[in-house]
Amino acid sequence: MRVIGLAGWSGAGKTSLLIRVIPVLVARGVKVATIKHAHHDFDTDQPGKDSHEHRKAGASEVLVSSGRRWAQVHELGDEQEATLGQLLRRISPCDLIVVEGYKREPIPKIEVHRVDNGRPPLHPLDATIVGIASDVGFPASGLPVVDLNDAEAVTGLMLDVAGSFEDVLGRL
Repeated sequence: MRVIGLAGWSGAGKTSLLIRVIPVLVARGVKVATIKHAHHDFDTDQPGKDSHEHRKAGASEVLVSSGRRWAQVHELGDEQEATLGQLLRRISPCDLIVVEGYKREPIPKIEVHRVDNGRPPLHPLDATIVGIASDVGFPASGLPVVDLNDAEAVTGLMLDVAGSFEDVLGRL
């Protein structure tokens, strides 16, 4: 298994890019898993559904299963947020884990930079950025730069610069 992060300021287009890149990875025969960091409370089920009602009633963990998928929701309560290392260890075997967010974690990352976002690039201050997907060039960066709008190029970059699972866990 290999791991690559996508990091960038809010509004840079990380999620939009990822949903264009995943089908390209899959078409190349790559089994992909993702971890997405949320900065706020979120729900994976809908109010009124049984799993939501179980959780709201106080269940600390709810697992929902069907013939097509299963999902597990763990309520933290007073516990601390899980670390990226803990979450990575929970991922089932695959070829590539793409981590969206966690921009301050010491994992190999591709910076997603959009000039219209009005935010400065991250790579000058982050040595763990190993490539850039942007709508502008960064020739002085010394890093590989691909067009943010070219899903094939971003896919190639991800596969070229992803770190090994063991190396990434060793950094965390």
